[in-house]
Amino acid sequence: MAQEENTSLLVDLAQDYYLKHLNLGEIAKKYNISRYKISKYLNEAVEKKIVTINISSPFSRSPDLENRLQRAFPNPNFYVLKNTEDIAHANDRFFSFAAKYLQDLIDGKKIIGLTWGDTIYHVIDSFQTTAKENMVFTQFIGENAKHNSLAGSMRMVQKVATRYNGKYLTIDAPLYITNKEVRRLLALEPAIQPTLATAQQLDLIFSSVGTIDSINSIDAWNNSKNILFPDVNPNSIAALVYGRPIDKNGNLLVDSEHDKVFGISFKKVMEVPTRVAIVNDKFKSSALNAALNGDYFTDIILNEPTANKILAEL
Repeated sequence: MAQEENTSLLVDLAQDYYLKHLNLGEIAKKYNISRYKISKYLNEAVEKKIVTINISSPFSRSPDLENRLQRAFPNPNFYVLKNTEDIAHANDRFFSFAAKYLQDLIDGKKIIGLTWGDTIYHVIDSFQTTAKENMVFTQFIGENAKHNSLAGSMRMVQKVATRYNGKYLTIDAPLYITNKEVRRLLALEPAIQPTLATAQQLDLIFSSVGTIDSINSIDAWNNSKNILFPDVNPNSIAALVYGRPIDKNGNLLVDSEHDKVFGISFKKVMEVPTRVAIVNDKFKSSALNAALNGDYFTDIILNEPTANKILAEL
């Protein structure tokens, strides 16, 4: 076949297939060519750039920002959602974006731990439903005391378990318990011990990053900061990770002896192979910056405004 005739045929086949949406059977009948040859010609049309295919993803990442963050913080993997002009749906796009990459990270894991918060709630809401009956979702630290909130951790493990048709375990106890002996004995209770035993084997944790406001907003914690975090100046708390306060350099402000968090130990938390932070609030940039300085997460999912503000604060 002459070069011009071949090109003309490729153009005609491509127009019928890609623009007119004829199927291979209809095209085969129209040109009296086998389906195999049509597929071959369509591939040739792509190779010769007669046909170019552009995929416009609503979840475009920002490689430039990811690379800059990687240079500043070498250990975590960064997933930064690129801005679009659709400002009205920015939050919905982020929750879907975070859900996609988080579910990719969850795939193949069996025991998943999570905390609380509106961001986590909405990300779970954006999960694709899939059946993983052997998967277990569990709390690994106590409840944040926002009992009237749908974004509390006990409700959260139930919510995510339904997305995977999996099991869930809860800790019916507060996040902070000041009495060391009460913490020890409560951990042995039959209603709680199985959850803590399972949480010792976590494959992945996903959470957000807290601020001192999350303590101040709960009267029980706000009125007891000097007991919860002895010898810690509240003004020095830059963030809360897994319920524990850290300073702006990422240093943990409470040691194991004075740690009032009920759940698995901080040391055990840091042994979990995959620890994901999800942040879409640029007002939490300083808190996330502190957490990054302390290297408390292996994977960070965030939006472009937060990424830019983190870099600006360096």
